[in-house]
Amino acid sequence: MSAPLLFSFVIGYFVLLLVVAWVTSRNSNNDSFFIGNRNSNWMLVAFGMVGTSLSGVTFVSVPGTVGAFAGNAYKGFAYFQVVIGYILGYLVVAFVLLPLYYRMNLTSIYNYLQKRFGTIAYKTGALFFIISRTVGATARLFLVIFVLQHFILESFGVPFVVTALIILLMILLYTFEGGVKTIVYTDTLQTTLMLAGLVVTVVYILNNMHISVGEAMHTLSGKGYTTIFNTDPKSGGFFLKQIIGGMFITISMFGLDQEMMQKNISVKTLKDSQKNMITFNLVSAGVNFLFLLLGGLLYLYALNHGAEYAQATNAAGATKMQLLSNGKDIMGDELFPTMALHHMPQVISIIFIIALISALFPSADGALTALTSSFCIDILGLKRRDDLTEKQQKKIRLTVHLSFTFIFLICIMIFYQIGDRSIIDKILTLAGYTYGPLLGLFAFGILSKRTLPSTILITVICLAAPVICYFLSQNAAQWFNGYQIGIELLIINGLLTYFGLLSISKKAAVAQ
Repeated sequence: MSAPLLFSFVIGYFVLLLVVAWVTSRNSNNDSFFIGNRNSNWMLVAFGMVGTSLSGVTFVSVPGTVGAFAGNAYKGFAYFQVVIGYILGYLVVAFVLLPLYYRMNLTSIYNYLQKRFGTIAYKTGALFFIISRTVGATARLFLVIFVLQHFILESFGVPFVVTALIILLMILLYTFEGGVKTIVYTDTLQTTLMLAGLVVTVVYILNNMHISVGEAMHTLSGKGYTTIFNTDPKSGGFFLKQIIGGMFITISMFGLDQEMMQKNISVKTLKDSQKNMITFNLVSAGVNFLFLLLGGLLYLYALNHGAEYAQATNAAGATKMQLLSNGKDIMGDELFPTMALHHMPQVISIIFIIALISALFPSADGALTALTSSFCIDILGLKRRDDLTEKQQKKIRLTVHLSFTFIFLICIMIFYQIGDRSIIDKILTLAGYTYGPLLGLFAFGILSKRTLPSTILITVICLAAPVICYFLSQNAAQWFNGYQIGIELLIINGLLTYFGLLSISKKAAVAQ
């Protein structure tokens, strides 16, 4: 597939986004940037959030996990264990957290911590969101930028850092003015194109191999690709860990995340916002299953086109399985782009690239907007500054927006230097460390009636919990008879934070 042709489609797609941004950001102000003037259509928000929650990592990494190995067996559809947890978590967000946010009329969800515990808890919560979202968003961005670099821009001799900078400038340009008001519409467009790419690829592979969906599932099952439930209690992939962990990941990464909730609370009423959540929940579960089906089909397609599994030994003497195509290991994150761009018709290659960048932009633009909002509102207190005019506030907001773009670039280059492209497991692990203190803070506020002193000890406890979790995770197998900590790391982190806060808390004063 011609790299210049693919690049021309990337540029054309970006021009389309700029047109949408220009139309939607006219007459925008700070309120439209932060919360879309609380006038967003719930159906658009629900559909657009599918793209935001899935991102390029789901698009590339989830299909790649199906034929990868966990021990001596394929991972198969094991990721769907986490998806079941997501379904439960979204219900908690819809019927526990959203009513709280609407009742308190919040612009930033971390204002809840201020009203409940004071300024230190509030700023600590906002700080952990900023760390969490920056790390998660840049990890997702890195994977997609790497694919674009490896398969398109590398042939032009463009360095990776330049590719990353160009992509970030694209995102900056179309979110600079409109913020949430713009990304509600751009996310809808991008989600449509991403899902179209998913469906077209599935249909093409089925037609190429002359099989129906039922026949494909039967073949995948025969090869061991469709196993969902892991029944080994000591394994990090044990199904109860995955389901419960997935539920708390959703509560934390969605319900306690300013980026995701910023779009929800931009809907006019609580009832419409809850309809948005339920709709999104059902669509998201179906789409995740379709990505797993695509993963199985991609492995079948690769094996039918000359790829084969082979055993390899690394420098440390450990053996691992590879899927080799033309002498290159294409297992995991390499699978989908390699098949789409080198082993499928040109039209599929074009659809893949458009779908891939459609998966990239919703997660990145929303993160950049939400981080700008949180820093301006929560850290700088912009909404409380009566001494600043609308124009002065806008100038500060644009400066912060530019600054986060630069921070994104630095983080992407760090991931590039690390060089690990099997990114989805890494994102879930990082989320366990960074979102755990947020989970503990909000859980203590909602489940306990006790109060906290306004002290730096709150921040110390929130910082100490992830450190303790790290040592537990590194030594669990040795300390606990082979037990491996997996996705439940987030819950352990939240519990450590909760009990740490409990140790410094006081009984609430009784109203006279």
